[in-house]
Amino acid sequence: MKKLLLIILCLPLIAQAQVDLQKPFKECGIPGSITLYDYQQKKWIFSDPKDAQYATLPASTFKIINTLIALETKTAKDENHIVKWPGSTDTVKYGYRPSIYHDISMKEAFQKSAGWAYVEMAKIIGKKTYRRYLKKCSYGNVNLSQKDADFWNFGPFAISPKNQVEVLKAIYEETLPFSKRNYQILKKIMVVEKGKNYVIRAKTGWTRDGGKDTGWWVGYVTKGQNLKEEEKNKEVYFFATRLIKPRSIKNKRFGRCRKTITKQVLKQLGVIE
Repeated sequence: MKKLLLIILCLPLIAQAQVDLQKPFKECGIPGSITLYDYQQKKWIFSDPKDAQYATLPASTFKIINTLIALETKTAKDENHIVKWPGSTDTVKYGYRPSIYHDISMKEAFQKSAGWAYVEMAKIIGKKTYRRYLKKCSYGNVNLSQKDADFWNFGPFAISPKNQVEVLKAIYEETLPFSKRNYQILKKIMVVEKGKNYVIRAKTGWTRDGGKDTGWWVGYVTKGQNLKEEEKNKEVYFFATRLIKPRSIKNKRFGRCRKTITKQVLKQLGVIE
């Protein structure tokens, strides 16, 4: 009861009477949590405060910070940088997705989650450089001991939902060690939805490491009367939704529930329509 009261007190007044943060998870039949931050009110909103601190692999949500690192190190010159198809990929680890098996731009690789392209860029960037940037950005546990290049999908590298939101907030504020140009490129390719009065920038993630399905949807919503104006005066809401289940338990809705749950909560809060 105390935990529920704490969560309710963190919510905007307009939403206090109508928010049930656990309902979307129950409807999907998948355990997980959503962590949000109301930028204007400077308030955290947790469906599960303990889970918000629990770190796991970021999976493809790592493409957010990875894109900035690739641009800053000039591994990619811009979002149209072409990554050459290496000829093959591990379909056991990544599944069979022939539609992305071709030379591909970084923008397309980000938006279609073509993991192989980011693995190829990671080989050029190198773990020494990753460690330097991840430490500066306070991103995750910086444990890159996984042998292969894709340390964000397999191994002990981990980040919590709360840390995901903290990094997203820093990206929005542009306070991390990246150029203004590179922030703008990232923010452009992150756009996944435009409503009448809001824009959602986000990235999904899904890893099957350790016998578990770990699914993410992280990002932020910018809300305002004129979204073409400078964003700093807008309403902004950051979110990190994560679902975790044993792979032995089948649920065909797992992938889409990452977004469904998030949007239901955002609607409850009056952030989106």
